[in-house]
Amino acid sequence: MILYIFVIFSVLSSSSSYAAVNDFCVADLSGPDGPAGYSCKKPDTVSVNDFVYSGLGSPGNISKLIKAAVTPAFVDQFPGVNGLGISLARLDLAVGGVIPMHTHPGASEVLIVVQGSICAGFITSANVVYFKSLRKGDIMVFPQGLLHFQINAGGTPALAFVSFSSARPGLQILDFALFANDLPSEIIEMVTFLDDAQVKKLKKVLGGTN
Repeated sequence: MILYIFVIFSVLSSSSSYAAVNDFCVADLSGPDGPAGYSCKKPDTVSVNDFVYSGLGSPGNISKLIKAAVTPAFVDQFPGVNGLGISLARLDLAVGGVIPMHTHPGASEVLIVVQGSICAGFITSANVVYFKSLRKGDIMVFPQGLLHFQINAGGTPALAFVSFSSARPGLQILDFALFANDLPSEIIEMVTFLDDAQVKKLKKVLGGTN
């Protein structure tokens, strides 16, 4: 038992020391991506470009379905955020655009509106809803793992930037999780209380089968 405790403290100590003496861990995107993320690039191969990302200056491709685009700056696009517990994304919403109900299993989110008006909100595990129409300069936070959404609430395009408390926040969109797969319609009908026609219509729109 004493030896076991010693080993545990040794591992914790070495991990803390490693974190203390290493300023950063730029992701080596050429290597494997496992559950623990990417390994670090060798320090002599790191350059200033690893810490700079220029991909958020222009809007992404607006989806015809949701009339919106999300342009990420996660670890896969921005190796310098690897291991830092942060990342960013750009959110463009055309008139009538919507980011459907979704969740980020691995991170909390902060949104700041730069242009237009966005109605945003989230639902707690107790089914309490918090939502508000945000305008330029307004900021809203979405706690980790909770279902949330954003909708263009005005008559002009809206732009926002979001930050996450993880280099890879993860994403699960509720509509796609339910209807963009091969789960039999009968099961979806039972768990959602929707009728057969509605389920099959949504599966067709979102690319699901069965």
